[in-house]
Amino acid sequence: MPRVRGMSPSTLLARLGLALIGALLAPLVLAQALPDAAALFRQHCASCHGEQRTGGMGPALLPESLERLRPAEAQRTIAQGRVATQMPGFGSQLSADEIAALAQWVYQPVLQAPRWAEADIRASRVALAGADALPARPLWQADPMNLFVVVEGGDHHVSLVDGDRFEVIHRFASRYALHGGPKFTPEGRYVFLGSRDGWITKFDLWNLAVVAEVRAGLNMRNIAVSGDGRYVMAANYLPRTLALFDADLNLVRTYDASTLDGKAASRVSAVYDAAPRRSFIVALKDLPELWEISYDPQAAPIHDGLVHDYQMGEAIAKPGFLGVRRTPLDEPLDDFFFDQGYRHVLGATRPKAVPTSGPRTEAGAATAQVVNLDIRRKVADLPLAGMPHLGSGITWAWKNTTVLASPNLKGNGVDVIDMATWKPVATITTPGPGFFMRSHERSRYAWTDSMMSPTAKDTLTLIDKATLQPVATVREPGRTLAHIEFTKDGRYALASLWEMDGALIIYDATTLKEIKRLPMSKPVGKYNVWNKISRSEGTSH
Repeated sequence: MPRVRGMSPSTLLARLGLALIGALLAPLVLAQALPDAAALFRQHCASCHGEQRTGGMGPALLPESLERLRPAEAQRTIAQGRVATQMPGFGSQLSADEIAALAQWVYQPVLQAPRWAEADIRASRVALAGADALPARPLWQADPMNLFVVVEGGDHHVSLVDGDRFEVIHRFASRYALHGGPKFTPEGRYVFLGSRDGWITKFDLWNLAVVAEVRAGLNMRNIAVSGDGRYVMAANYLPRTLALFDADLNLVRTYDASTLDGKAASRVSAVYDAAPRRSFIVALKDLPELWEISYDPQAAPIHDGLVHDYQMGEAIAKPGFLGVRRTPLDEPLDDFFFDQGYRHVLGATRPKAVPTSGPRTEAGAATAQVVNLDIRRKVADLPLAGMPHLGSGITWAWKNTTVLASPNLKGNGVDVIDMATWKPVATITTPGPGFFMRSHERSRYAWTDSMMSPTAKDTLTLIDKATLQPVATVREPGRTLAHIEFTKDGRYALASLWEMDGALIIYDATTLKEIKRLPMSKPVGKYNVWNKISRSEGTSH
């Protein structure tokens, strides 16, 4: 061995040995220094959120359920808790590193995918004893048709607001992260609320009481209530199913969101009620199919596959009642909208990846299409750029036709389409990309936000429905202003100041003068009973 100056061979070997031992032990020392997030979860969180993070007293903590919660907010919640909930703060028990490790860990997939079968759904249901004996009239003094259901996302509550006096009648705690919009029974007595972690709550608006709850899945997109009020359907991401309930939230059946041969499965993008057709319409996120599930006992039988003549008895028929009638598509739909006759679905696809070889398309381009539900095929492409948010589109009469207007999640404009020809009429420039658009039959204006813009999120733009021109703006400088809803008569427009210290702002829909402001905790949506059950042309499904 060569001699290092001033160092004997034995000394050199000893030092090399120590360096080697240090290198081998370094990962073990580092592992011991890092917090054990799984152990922290079992010690502090599992009793409320479940061993598999599927939820219990607290919400599910799965990546699919936390899509809209930023990691920094998750850390704040762990440290400080949530006001007006049973979630305590752990800032005094856990170090900053432990909190950061725990927050990062809940965004990781569960190694053994959690299951939620029909037996789990049935076991989760709870109901209020004696609910059938509750009075069939409101306990409060106000117009039940002009009631607003306001979802406060900041502290997970729901407020009921009198649409004449603009006063809060009642406020109650909701499940975590309500999503997809409340749905009402035809007479307006009951409202169904769906949460991201799969819970459906049936609330009696007249008696101010939760009368039933059930967990339809572990990660749910939205719910729909049948036009006759007899059924509720839930669209799930996890598991990949639809769940059908009766009006008391007893499970009727589930549907696997899969191809006819069962070889491929999909998350469910959305389900909406098509009341004139007496059916639910279902979009699948990962499969190019659109489903129609009829709740009409007299529904025509279903023939899957190609048939020359149904009257000749070709193919094996399946029952039409609660059966799946499939429409094949070129691309899966993310969300969709109906025309007034509910014959057509107007759907948008998610943005496409840029191909690595072969013909190239516009990077990140989304498409939109028109599907005829009667003949079960696409009949037109919609010339909409960017990323149209058709689920928030509205329609109105214009000249001698009816037009559809849709906000755009990635474009500074509102696209207007002639629904007779499916051709563009105009693109109305707005300050920035928007999410919601609303109007009313008695209002000359359509209101749209620019909440997806970092610089124009504080602006609502009013569009003249006759001239298709922007004519006014309403601003809350530096804040987020979004989601308009009208009173039953269309005289007033209610906007959400979309902040933790937010508010419901009531404007005169003609003069645009502010009438009143009700403090609220991030009011993410408000829904007028009459406008929803009457399917007002100025509101979404």
